[in-house]
Amino acid sequence: MKKKIMLGNEAFARGAYEAGVRVVSSYPGTPSTEVTEEAAKFDEICVEWAPNEKTGVETAMGASVGGVRSLSCMKHVGLNVAADPFFTAAYTGVTGGMVILVADDNGCHSSQNEQDSRYYGRAAGVPVLEPSDAQECKDYIMKAYEISEKYDTVVLLRSNTRVSHSRGVVTLGERIEKDRIPYVKNVEKYVAMPAMAKKLHVAQEKRMKQISADADMMDINRVEMKDGSIGIITSGICYQYVKDALPDASILKMGMINPLPKGMIRDFASRVDKLYVIEEGDPVFEEQIRAMGVELAGGKDMFTIQGEYSANMIRKAFGLPLAETAETDSAPGRPPLLCAGCPHRGTFYVLSKLKTTVLGDIGCYTLAALPPTAAMDTCLCMGGSITMAHGFEKAVGTAKNTVAVLGDSTFFHSGITGLINMNYNGSKGTVMVLDNRITGMTGHQDNPSTGRNAKGEPAPAVDIAALCRAIGVKHVVEVDPFDLRAMEKAVKEETERDELSVIIAKRPCALIVKQPNIPYEVTDKCKNCKQCMKIGCPAIEEKDGRPFIVPERCVGCGLCESVCPFDAIRMTGKEASK
Repeated sequence: MKKKIMLGNEAFARGAYEAGVRVVSSYPGTPSTEVTEEAAKFDEICVEWAPNEKTGVETAMGASVGGVRSLSCMKHVGLNVAADPFFTAAYTGVTGGMVILVADDNGCHSSQNEQDSRYYGRAAGVPVLEPSDAQECKDYIMKAYEISEKYDTVVLLRSNTRVSHSRGVVTLGERIEKDRIPYVKNVEKYVAMPAMAKKLHVAQEKRMKQISADADMMDINRVEMKDGSIGIITSGICYQYVKDALPDASILKMGMINPLPKGMIRDFASRVDKLYVIEEGDPVFEEQIRAMGVELAGGKDMFTIQGEYSANMIRKAFGLPLAETAETDSAPGRPPLLCAGCPHRGTFYVLSKLKTTVLGDIGCYTLAALPPTAAMDTCLCMGGSITMAHGFEKAVGTAKNTVAVLGDSTFFHSGITGLINMNYNGSKGTVMVLDNRITGMTGHQDNPSTGRNAKGEPAPAVDIAALCRAIGVKHVVEVDPFDLRAMEKAVKEETERDELSVIIAKRPCALIVKQPNIPYEVTDKCKNCKQCMKIGCPAIEEKDGRPFIVPERCVGCGLCESVCPFDAIRMTGKEASK
């Protein structure tokens, strides 16, 4: 058998391929994004970027009803968006196997919260699997399809940042070609109107009882008996930490984390002197195990609900010596910044200059909330900028000098309905769509405006300006965010306008277009006003008390030259002389 070192997310994609998956529909969201990107490399799989997670799950469900295995991937907050079809699909069951892969972000590396997706599995009433390493990522997704089709259920496959983004050796297998199951009309199964839904709920509860009874015998739940003085119940990445910190402890490793293998838990508890539960996030296991009447020596009283765990955290909790770690105190701190040449920089420089109230959104541009621009007042969720701006206007009584700001991908994800709401309910606010021609924050995935699909093939491109006008917005302005005069004029005019308006800041992401690569320099004309430093460019730093452009970082966008009031910034001497 061929073996390969793979990222956890790569292994998920490989497992989907080997399991015979035909359709994948997802929305990019760190730390899940690479699963769909890798799946797109297989010709046998139809792979799509959906406008949002709800659309992705509905597409996957349609494919399942059509008789093939399907997959939809997202990050934890994306499952909120997909909750409507997810909960009903838990009632209806499936035809072809269907898996929803959700990646949690313990530690908030790239998220606005630390939501625990295990609750969704319990609330919806579906089985939940959780791998611990790359090999299990491949194995568990294949197992998930077996469970899905055996028990007629959607399966939730839970990952997290460390599992998705760590590498391990994976044994590769061959693809299993599954024949499409012929479609048979079944209204009582797939039409979830009240009369049918009541029956479907009964069937769902029966299904979960059967899975719960079978969980004790599933090979993805296993006991590793060693020293009987300490027993640990755990799953996922915490299993790796436990193995490292407590190599002699007995472990009950759960691969299926909903429903719990209750018989196995009780048996394991009877074989150890002291029983502990170690789980990142909320006390989901602990509360259920205590409710079973099983005595625990420790759980969340020894650990935190917030952030990620580590082997040393476990060692410390058990009073063991800590392992040596690399010294990091000397590493210089660096706040997250927009890239050199980022088109958002011009937009937020103007918004900061005009002291505009900015209702913000999720994306690279959220970094504009930080100094030196400090030009964002709120960030709630995907698409929330528009609807919050509408509510803000209704509360304050005016939309003057107030804008909602969101990216192009976010606009398609969940901004369009908010704009319709503003138009329908008589808002006079201003919406800014930052159209950088890509989904930037998650690693440059295409979206409905880029003209390419998930496989890089040509696709119809949505004209954002035309779409806004079609919704009913009369005043739509397109402007280059690096044309500061035009941008300032547009913001002033539109925020003073007594009607709904949209400003589209159009300039490609600096990482997807060829930059001029002509560095700029600060000349002797500099009066040390430091206006150039207010744009927050990582290529500009202070040296000997004065602004200095680091040539290796400068991409030659020229924004600093535009903001300098003394004409003290120019292209380097060599280039300027040409």
